[in-house]
Amino acid sequence: MKEEASKVSPSVLLSIDDSDPIVCPALWEAVLYILTTIEDCWLHVNAKKSVFPKLSAVIREGGRGLATVIYPYLLPFISKLPQTITDPKLDFFKNFLTSVVAGLSTERIKTSFSECSAVISAFFECLRFIMQQNLGEEEIEEMLVNDQLIPFIDAVLKDPRLQDGQLFNHLAETLSSWETKANVEKDDKTAHSLDKVLLNFWERLSEICVEKINEPEADVKSVSGVSNLLQVLQKPKSSLKSNKKKVGKVRFTDELPESNKENEKCVSSEGENSEGSELMTEPSLTHNCSDLISPLRKKPLEDLVCKLAMMSFNYVNEQKSEQHLRFLSTLLSSFSSTQVFKMLLGDEKWSIVKAKPLEIARLAQKNPAVRFLYQKLIGWLNEDPRKEAGFLVDILYSALHCCDNNMERKYVLDDLIEGDLKWNSILQVIEKACSSSDKHALVTPWLKGEIVGEKLVTLADHLCNKDLESSVSSESYFSERWALLSLVLSQHIKNDYLIGEVYVERIIVKLHETLSKAKELSEAENNDSSVSFICDVAYNYFSSAKGCLLMPSSEDLLLTLFQLCAQSKEKTHLPDFLICKLKNTWLCGVNLLIHQTGNTYKQSTFLCLSALWLKNQVQSSSLDIKSLQVLLSAVDDLLNTLLESDDTNLLGVYIGSVMPSNSEWEKMRQSLPMQWLHRPLLEGRLSLNYECFKTDFKEQDTKKLPSHLCTSALLSKMILVALKKEIVLENNELEKIIAELLYSLQWYEELDNPPIFLTGFCEMLQKMNITYDNLCGLGNTSGLLQLLFNRSMENGTLWSLIIAKLILSRSVSSDEVKRHYRRKEGFFPLTEGNMHTIQSLCPFLSKEDKKEFIAQCIPPLLAWTKEDLCSTNGGFGHLAIFNSCLQTRSIDDGELLHGILKILISWKKDHEDIFLFSCNLSEVSPEILGVNIEIIRFLSLFLKYCSSPLAESEWDFIMCSMLAWLETTSENHALYSVPLIQLFACVSCGLACELSAFFDSATLDTIGNLPVNLISEWKEFFSQGIHSLLLPLLVTVTEESEDTSETSFQNAMLKPMCETLTYIPKDQLLSQKLPSRLVAGQKTNLPEYLQTLLNTLAPLLLYRARPVQIAVYHMLYKLMPELPQYDQDNLKSYGDEEEEPALSPPAALMSLLRTQEDLLENVLGCIPVGQIVTIKPLSEDFCFVLGYLLTWKLILTFFKAASSQLRALYSMYLRKTKSLNKLLYHLFRLMPENPTYAETAIELSNKDPKTFFTEELQLSIRETATLPYHIPHLACSVYHMTLKDLPAMVRLWWNSSEKRVFNIVDRFTSKYVSNVLSFQEISSVQTSTQLFNGMTVKARATTREVMATYTIEDIVIELIIQLPSNYPLGSITVESGKRVGVAVQQWRNWMLQLSTYLTHQNGSIMEGLALWKNNVDKRFEGVEDCMICFSVIHGFNYSLPKKACRTCKKKFHSACLYKWFTSSNKSTCPLCRETFF
Repeated sequence: MKEEASKVSPSVLLSIDDSDPIVCPALWEAVLYILTTIEDCWLHVNAKKSVFPKLSAVIREGGRGLATVIYPYLLPFISKLPQTITDPKLDFFKNFLTSVVAGLSTERIKTSFSECSAVISAFFECLRFIMQQNLGEEEIEEMLVNDQLIPFIDAVLKDPRLQDGQLFNHLAETLSSWETKANVEKDDKTAHSLDKVLLNFWERLSEICVEKINEPEADVKSVSGVSNLLQVLQKPKSSLKSNKKKVGKVRFTDELPESNKENEKCVSSEGENSEGSELMTEPSLTHNCSDLISPLRKKPLEDLVCKLAMMSFNYVNEQKSEQHLRFLSTLLSSFSSTQVFKMLLGDEKWSIVKAKPLEIARLAQKNPAVRFLYQKLIGWLNEDPRKEAGFLVDILYSALHCCDNNMERKYVLDDLIEGDLKWNSILQVIEKACSSSDKHALVTPWLKGEIVGEKLVTLADHLCNKDLESSVSSESYFSERWALLSLVLSQHIKNDYLIGEVYVERIIVKLHETLSKAKELSEAENNDSSVSFICDVAYNYFSSAKGCLLMPSSEDLLLTLFQLCAQSKEKTHLPDFLICKLKNTWLCGVNLLIHQTGNTYKQSTFLCLSALWLKNQVQSSSLDIKSLQVLLSAVDDLLNTLLESDDTNLLGVYIGSVMPSNSEWEKMRQSLPMQWLHRPLLEGRLSLNYECFKTDFKEQDTKKLPSHLCTSALLSKMILVALKKEIVLENNELEKIIAELLYSLQWYEELDNPPIFLTGFCEMLQKMNITYDNLCGLGNTSGLLQLLFNRSMENGTLWSLIIAKLILSRSVSSDEVKRHYRRKEGFFPLTEGNMHTIQSLCPFLSKEDKKEFIAQCIPPLLAWTKEDLCSTNGGFGHLAIFNSCLQTRSIDDGELLHGILKILISWKKDHEDIFLFSCNLSEVSPEILGVNIEIIRFLSLFLKYCSSPLAESEWDFIMCSMLAWLETTSENHALYSVPLIQLFACVSCGLACELSAFFDSATLDTIGNLPVNLISEWKEFFSQGIHSLLLPLLVTVTEESEDTSETSFQNAMLKPMCETLTYIPKDQLLSQKLPSRLVAGQKTNLPEYLQTLLNTLAPLLLYRARPVQIAVYHMLYKLMPELPQYDQDNLKSYGDEEEEPALSPPAALMSLLRTQEDLLENVLGCIPVGQIVTIKPLSEDFCFVLGYLLTWKLILTFFKAASSQLRALYSMYLRKTKSLNKLLYHLFRLMPENPTYAETAIELSNKDPKTFFTEELQLSIRETATLPYHIPHLACSVYHMTLKDLPAMVRLWWNSSEKRVFNIVDRFTSKYVSNVLSFQEISSVQTSTQLFNGMTVKARATTREVMATYTIEDIVIELIIQLPSNYPLGSITVESGKRVGVAVQQWRNWMLQLSTYLTHQNGSIMEGLALWKNNVDKRFEGVEDCMICFSVIHGFNYSLPKKACRTCKKKFHSACLYKWFTSSNKSTCPLCRETFF
């Protein structure tokens, strides 16, 4: 290497500024190697001109991004430089260090912690090396301190970014090394030099610190830097982390002797411990470290601290500078000593003696820190509250630190809390104690003491009971106090509360009491109340109490929180945000509870009491749907939290404790309203022979859910949560809960007209997935069917219906049920449970099974005693089972049926008093009613399903019994509220209906099998008897009834009664003698009996029960064709004298129509024409619309039966009242867009589809399956009749309607109605039997044409009438065929006349042609045309021209003249213009 020195040295040393990051580390290794091994390397390069400028440039630029690589090499580099190269030393070292400092100011170095640390570390290493090498040389010493070190510190103090580079630690270490060397150095000269350097350093440092602090508006960064510097200097560090990380370490051999190595370690460890802690270091550490501080540092440092503290204190006193106060706080925290406090107080005397206790006065006399606290600090703390006053509390701790023991501190703090300290200050004192174990140790006796505890309990009481009305304080006033409560409850030191446990308990009791009162406040009051704060406090308390067991008061608080969340807002009056807070709080508490060790359920009062509370809530029948939803939601949250417990049995035990006992379940089942029985009884699915109808919804609050529903929903929800986690329940609880849920659902399903809140309950269950399928799918329910079967056999009623429902919904098969009973004999002797079970199973049993049951039933029917006949195990029960089998059409044995009938006839002979013929039912026992119901039911089924002929005696028995039972029904209408009597009325009317239907449908074939006089007897006696009883009964029942709903059980007998009345013959209807009912001022031509009938029946079309409306319609429909003749007889009174004669259809119908129009306006008025309205079946609106459409059907039927002249008068009346226009608008809201039958979609496409216009509407009373189509079909039927019977009026309305409606009507009519009507019109022409003298009429269906040929003598007129595609809306065109012997003008007149007649008359084409022929005939007879309309016969009222002008003698129609006078506003003759007299 030495041989190549001349080449190597320049190539390495001259490349010293290479900034390639890959080359740089190797380059510097090479530089050091060359300096070490080649002694004459500097001979080959010019150091001052080539090497140093390059090095200086790199260092000034901060190493060009490679500071961490280059700077650690600087100290070895300068240590290897020979003295000859560095001369003059002062300038060289000054330039070198200046370059290093300059590098520190580059932006890159400031932003990089590692590079900044590398530069600072290199600076101090080189400084220490140069100082060590040049001790005794004053110039260099001064240069190093005054020109390098102090300016360097000054720059760093101004720039906080550089303070991160551990400059203060390096400075402290450098000072430590000089102090140590000065102490151990034997050479007086060296020690003297170091003392001088240190003295100079402290003087200069003091100057720059004072300069930074001694400004009114001191720079925040500089003040912060000074305080950091002083703290570090007080606790020196002898080793740096960055050095520890390196493999190699530079150390000066003579710096620390062996004996001080341990000392060095001690200092290091202290430094490391304090690093990373808060800025304000702990006073306790100060004392530990002060022993390690050299006397050479202690005195100047303390002097500097005192000077700065005094300066800051003066600024605080004079200018109230917060910046200086903060600085003072930092100083006192680090240098808390009585001397500093004494100096700060100066000569000020202790003045607050009188108000203070003796111990405090003594302490203040003895301890300047305590005196300072009272005389200065309290004043600062109680000044205008600062946003952040933590530094003042640090001064308080500094003062407390100067007390001799904890008892003294307790005295001081107890005294302060009694009056001097505000709550926010107390909060900060406790917060500081929580943030540092040393500070906590100072105040532990005080925190645990009685005075703090009592003060906090009083605070809690004040906050909880704050008077809202007089709340003048700000929100922060309360929030900081709540924060204090939260802190003392939630902070734990070593698993112990901050304050005494007894006080914690008392505070929680206060919180609990306040929460309990929250329900009594309104929502607005709760918005402002302390509930929100209590939630925050409780949440923090539960969140933090991980290691502490919950105390009893905490569990009470938790229960109240849970209860508030599990009740609806209506009850608790809490706003949503509070409910959310409460929920988070109690969930946090429960979470804490279940993670405690031990048997949680037995230990926890919360779990026991909450289970009991839930049980009481659902069993109290006080919940509506919303309340139940809230409750279930809260329970869901609770159970999901319980699932997180380590105790796997916890959830099962909890569910078990909510589960009611068997007797409680039974009590809840019995409290369910009994209306559910109505439908099964009416439909014959169950039979009863006792009264058990106790409760009714009307007696209860209609919003509250029955307890059984709530309980089954709650437990189902609970097991749903449990099953998802596969938790096994004990004691068959799963099956029991599912059975009760099924019971609740079956109860709801059987109700006739369930209230909306019950429907909402079932929808809620669906949304929450609480369904039978879900529960069975998640758990083992193998024993469920056996449980249901056992309960059905034991109790019958709903349990039996549940099994039928499960089979029907295919949840279980009938074979599965069959396994649960081996022998049919097991069902006998009959009990109610056995009977109901068989009745419910009947539809699903095989024929063989049914035959076996029937075989068991026959012998008991032969029992003779009266008691046997009426008992469940006698005639009643066995006949009920027989009826159930018969109802399923499974008995085709005619002999057997006749045999049973004979048994019944024998019963009548032997026990006629059992048969309720024409008697008062109020004194009859339910048992007898029950057996009568079953007998009547059997007779109805017998008529329905028995095909073999009956003997005359059998017919007599059936028909006489029927009429006698019907008399009983009629006489006891006041007792229909009694369910069994209502049922008796239903089956009695039902038997009458079956007989009516039988005789109504009797054909010649079937009549042959009947006894000879039976039909005549039926018509003359029995039919007359039925209707003479039922028609007055209908009037009576409808007048008395308040509840008019068709689905109401009270109106159940309306269906069979009304259906029976639809069979009433017209002659019997006309012969009915009803109480006279005439209306004053009613214009009528009808006889009194007919008017009474109309006035009695017509208003019933408004009755809100469909059966009544349909029955009345059928009866009135039979009357309508009879009515026009009475107007016809009085037609002369509506002569030509009237200008525009009009005649009202029957007044009873028209007054009814006006009422209905008002109702319809409310229902449909706001809906645009063309927008289809769907009317909910059986709703109130449904009855309104049904009655309205049926009324119009009657009016149109009446209209059709009238003559042409009457029709003209009626249509004029309808035009005046605009009733028809209203109807047409309503029809286009009610008719469906596509009026085709749903089932026609599957039919062949080449057939014309069935529509509501092609098919006749069957208005059935009992059949409810087609109810959704009733209104649409009826609307179409009315529209069809209107177009057919009032075409001119519809045409007039259509032409005058707005464009949108015009198009809708045109499109719909063309598509669905025109073809049907055209076909019917052409067919009526083809099949017409009407003969015209001198005119022949033919029709062509394919071309929609009618040809009329008129012949008189030699004159032949042929007309072709063409129907439009949108018939009857569009104009009918009349075209000419042959024309012989008629003038052109006359010919045109006649064509125009016919066209006018066909367009403007409300009748058929044949009627139009007849009118036209009359006109032509009159013309040929010599009658002159009216010179206004150019017709002989008036096109509307069919009159001849009779009004003659006295001047010109021309005659005119009265109606034409009236129009002429009104339109021209003149009274002159149209021809001669003379005044018309």
